Amino acid sequence: MGGKGRHPEKALTTVQVRALKTPGRYADGHGLYLVVDPSGAKRWLLRIVVQGKRRDIGLGGASLVTLAEAREKALAYRKTARDGGDPLAERRRAQATAPTFAEAAETVHADHKATWKNAKHAAQWINTLRTYANPYFGSKPVDQIQTPDVLRALAPIWLTKGETATRVRQRIGTVLDWAKAAGHRSGDNPVEGVTRGLPKQGEREEHHTALPFAEVPAFVARLRAMSGQGEIGRLAFEFLILTAARTSEVLDARWGEIDEVQALWTVPAARMKAGREHRVPLSARACEVLSAAKALGGGSALIFPGRSGSKPLSNMVFLMALRRMSVPITAHGFRSSFRDWAAEATNLPREVAEMALAHTIENRVEAAYRRGDLLAKRREMMEQWSTFVVTKPRGGKPQDASN
Repeated sequence: MGGKGRHPEKALTTVQVRALKTPGRYADGHGLYLVVDPSGAKRWLLRIVVQGKRRDIGLGGASLVTLAEAREKALAYRKTARDGGDPLAERRRAQATAPTFAEAAETVHADHKATWKNAKHAAQWINTLRTYANPYFGSKPVDQIQTPDVLRALAPIWLTKGETATRVRQRIGTVLDWAKAAGHRSGDNPVEGVTRGLPKQGEREEHHTALPFAEVPAFVARLRAMSGQGEIGRLAFEFLILTAARTSEVLDARWGEIDEVQALWTVPAARMKAGREHRVPLSARACEVLSAAKALGGGSALIFPGRSGSKPLSNMVFLMALRRMSVPITAHGFRSSFRDWAAEATNLPREVAEMALAHTIENRVEAAYRRGDLLAKRREMMEQWSTFVVTKPRGGKPQDASN
């Protein structure tokens, strides 16, 4: 019965498996063989056709895998092959070690890093997971993470740090979605049902604290008159107010984005929240601010450079100015002030102000019909806003840009 002898009509027995010592291949039937090596070691081999090709699949040593277990494995692999699958590929996937959550999070972070608009957001994304998720299940393989694990991580911050907790939940979900797509886990994402075990969060204030628009002229007059505040910082703040732009858009602005002839600032898509290029018509006053900034910039490519000239001003510059002025608002809130002014003090259509703020048009039908950016009307609006902003406030007078 040694050598290449085949005995399909007579299957092997457990006693024979133990007794066989002559090197060779011994058939058990249906493509399953016991192979005895010259060294005396014994192993199981399954010969089947996989997707049209003959394949030999090792099933393990006979000292560890019994005859019954070898037959069971062989049957499962034959069924997979008969259904058109690849038993070897499935076995490789099953044997692959699933990464831990911490490892998976780092992988997802690295894969998505290039798509984020700035390094600060990229750092925040991974740091929140390192701080709030990893201590609870960072060392756990992604295929073993369940809803109770996510619940334990979110519960301590769900009510005290609501916005952060919501972001952490979303980011955990992103990592586990990736794990499923990569073949490391199956079934539903544990994040989907986690809120059922968490208390209802209170209403969060979604709007940035804003100054009533009627008080903006007085604020700008005070801003220009401030002492102890860098002049380039004051100019940047006034430019932010005059253009109704976001903080990052102003601080990272470059001279290459300015068309002085057309009095136009074109913010590239990569720096816009909505990911679309945004054109900002510049009022006469905004152009004066730019001229003053150029005189102070020392030839930097940045319009509002920091001390080194190669990096922009810190994003704390506006916050520090507001603190010195003891005004409990945010720089971003001036966009709300602008929006309120446009609604209450002008007759211009709502969509003109929305486009000035670079807001996304949620109504698909409206968005499809409005293909232009209403630049001419927005230029009129921004000139009106500038005139309003530099209007002589009660008890004072507007000051020159260089003051």
